[in-house]
Amino acid sequence: MENNSVPYIAHESAMARLERIIKRLWIVIIILIVLLAGTNAAWIWYETQWEDVTETVVTQSAYSDGEGTALVNNGGDLNYGK
Repeated sequence: MENNSVPYIAHESAMARLERIIKRLWIVIIILIVLLAGTNAAWIWYETQWEDVTETVVTQSAYSDGEGTALVNNGGDLNYGK
């Protein structure tokens, strides 16, 4: 049976490299989360700049005999004047 041991200095240098890599990955993850939130906020702001307008057109016909006045009442009160 062979003893395949790694020197302590090699192990420590590898661990130091991995710690630096992990720190950089955490920084990248935090930056990506901030950018994701920023782009979502930008899209929400962009979409709120526009107003949805719905136009409803109602067509009604009225007929009067002679020179009478044709009134169309949609269920409200009519005021003929005083």
